[in-house]
Parts: sequence; C-alpha cells; structure tokens
Amino acid sequence: MSVKTESRLKQAAMQVGAGGSAGFIEVCIMHPLDLLKTRMQLQSSKSSLKTTDPHYYNGIVDCMKKMYKHEGLSSFWKGILPPILAETPKRAVKFVTFEQYKRFFMFGSPTATPLTFSLAGLGAGITEGILVNPFEVVKVTLQSNKQLAAQMPSTWAVTSKIVRESGLGLNGLNKGLSATVARNGIFNMVYFGFYHSVKGYIPESKDKVMEFGRKVAIGFTSGVLGSCVNIPFDVAKSRIQGPQPVPGQVKYKSTVGSIVMVYKEEGFRALYKGLLPKVLRLGPGGAIMLIVYDYVYEFLEQKF
Repeated sequence: MSVKTESRLKQAAMQVGAGGSAGFIEVCIMHPLDLLKTRMQLQSSKSSLKTTDPHYYNGIVDCMKKMYKHEGLSSFWKGILPPILAETPKRAVKFVTFEQYKRFFMFGSPTATPLTFSLAGLGAGITEGILVNPFEVVKVTLQSNKQLAAQMPSTWAVTSKIVRESGLGLNGLNKGLSATVARNGIFNMVYFGFYHSVKGYIPESKDKVMEFGRKVAIGFTSGVLGSCVNIPFDVAKSRIQGPQPVPGQVKYKSTVGSIVMVYKEEGFRALYKGLLPKVLRLGPGGAIMLIVYDYVYEFLEQKF
C-alpha cells in the first residue's frame, strides 16, 4: 500500500470517527425539537378538530404543553432510536463523502471555491438522503402516532410492521425517498457551502474562546439558512411519510405534487410549518455538529 493511499485511508477513518461523534451528540441534544417540527408539519390547518382534538397544536409552546400533559416527559424523545442508529453512519457518510466530492469538484484546481463547497454539499446530501430514508420513515411513524408507545413499544416492531404491510419499496420503508433526497441535498448544499466559504473569509483567532465563538456563529448561521431554504421539501417528506388524512387513501404521493397540494389547500405559510422548531434545532444543531466534528477530528489527528 502506498504512503498516499495509507494517508487517505487514515483521513477517512478520522472523518468517520469525528462525523459519527458529531451526529450522536447532536441528535441526543436536539431530538425533541425535531419531534415538535414533525408534529406541527403533519397537522392540516384546515382540520375541523382544532377545538376538540387534544393533539391539535397552536404553536410550539402549546405543542410542548399538550405533549407533556397527555404523553409525559419521555414523549419528547419518541422515535429517537432510529436517528441514533442512523446518525453515526449518516454523519460519517456526510463528512467522508463531502471530502470526496470536494476533491472531485475542484477539477484539478489547487484551491476550493464556494461553488466547490456547494456542489460537494449537494452530493453529500443526496448520498446521505438515500441511506437515511428508511430510518426517517420509521422515525416519522413513531413521532406522528400519539398512542404508538402503548401499541408498539419497540422500534423493531414498527419497522417490521411497515415492511410486512408495505414492503421495502417506495410505498414502504423507502416511502418519500425523493423528498428526503431533495431535503438533505438542498440543506447540505447551503450548509457546507456557506460554512466553508465564510470560514475562509473570517480569520481564525488565537484566543480559544473567540475561535470557538467564531465557529459557533458560522455553524449556527449555516444551519438556519439551510433550514429556511429546504423546509418545503421537509413538509412534503413529513406528509408523504406520515399518516394520510383519510385512512386507506394515499393523498400525498410525489414531492412536487405534495408541495403544490399543500400550497393550494393551505396557503404559502403551510409550506413553512415547523420552521421555528426546525431552526431552533438545526441552528444550534448545525453549530454543535461542525464544532464537534472539527474538535474530534483535531484530537484524532494529534493522537494518530
């Protein structure tokens, strides 16, 4: 094995370790906000049960109160096992493939440009979306059903039920694949494109606290921008993968069709449902992930 190949394998191993650590820590801290986002995206603004359904939420605070009252504190971590199982390999794949795509999109140039970072982020997001979609289907199923904890206590039981009833294809465990790919691809395009481009223009600080603050600010802004740009696709994904309005009838099928349907029936604002909890999660979550990745990678580099 050549020295160059050995060096690349070593770098890839460190990227896997740093990316997996970043994903695990981020999901454990930020999962409750992802659940709130999903609950709010799934409900229709035209619901006739607004005043009678205890699970109709009038905003993020109301959602938190009703979940705590009717489902208990542990409900805020419903569906956490699928993302935990997915986040370590997902983030590992995200960062490893980002580096590979970045090398490819440099087209032989010695330096990377903002376009390079954006295209590499898009490629990494598409790859990530394909791999993580089955976990997203299970997670949304767990998060959207308020009585599911009593009926099906395990993630494996829910997964088995989906596979048994609908199979592994686009109507089953890979339902909403195009929406997940679009959501993740667009988010990572903005996220990595902004973070690495801006980080290069803002000089590093020798003061550790200031340097930490610089990374937090850029990572937070990257997460917020990515969230604002890709949320219509996230809403479509939740509608496709979640329970349909009329049991037995599939209303939300394709990504673009779902976005158009939500816009026509509920208005433009409905395409941004769940934006606040999404921003509250992926703003600090984006900062946490990039900071953990940078510091863990630096630590591994020093050790090995």
